[in-house]
Amino acid sequence: MSRWRSKPDVSWQEQAKKKAALEAVSLVKDGDIVGLGSGSTAAFSIEEIGDRIQKEKLKILGVPTSYQAFIHASAKAIPLTTLNEHPHLDIIIDGADQVDGALNLLKGRGGALTKEKIVASASQRRVYVVDETKIVNKLGTNQSVPVEVLPFAYPTIMLKISEMRGIPILREASKKAGPVITDNGNFVLDVDFGPIENPVELNCYLKTMPGVVETGIFAKIADIVYIGKRDLTIQRREQRPNKNT
Repeated sequence: MSRWRSKPDVSWQEQAKKKAALEAVSLVKDGDIVGLGSGSTAAFSIEEIGDRIQKEKLKILGVPTSYQAFIHASAKAIPLTTLNEHPHLDIIIDGADQVDGALNLLKGRGGALTKEKIVASASQRRVYVVDETKIVNKLGTNQSVPVEVLPFAYPTIMLKISEMRGIPILREASKKAGPVITDNGNFVLDVDFGPIENPVELNCYLKTMPGVVETGIFAKIADIVYIGKRDLTIQRREQRPNKNT
């Protein structure tokens, strides 16, 4: 039986993401310091890294981007470290909510956007895994932009965003009363800007607002994106070598 043959209880998207994640993990080498992304797609990468450590006896250290990634990596017996000990990483493998033609990303549905972007900025290679439904012509198409904000500042930031014709909504928790609290102790605003013409410009503008911690616009960050297709083939897209980051 083929390893990737469809199963009745597993969607093609889950199979495609898993296969793409395994392809991405093949880039990890013995001795690497690896950024461990958050979310369901990144979880496949963490599983495979743990399996490779056990099977191949690789010496790898991981830097998790969230409590979720920390717990999952610990369960897979992946040795962990911090940016204090290793401020320069070899590679990060993470998921994304949207990817445009220039490999700009939209992330943050899991609320870990700030640490994900920090760890990405510390990594020499930035690798992302998605299924083909995440590919869009323009970021923000039928998708809000997560913005992590200080709780003290969120009313003012919501007003400023509304004045620039964004539609901000304070993200509410599903299993507790009140707003979602990030791993950093902050709130998340989900902002509908519609299709984004210039992700770099919008990201920079939002970051100038006092109280904004980070945005889910990952512009000019990705080096490689693996795309799992409906037919379970994998497409690899790369930035041009002269990318300025």
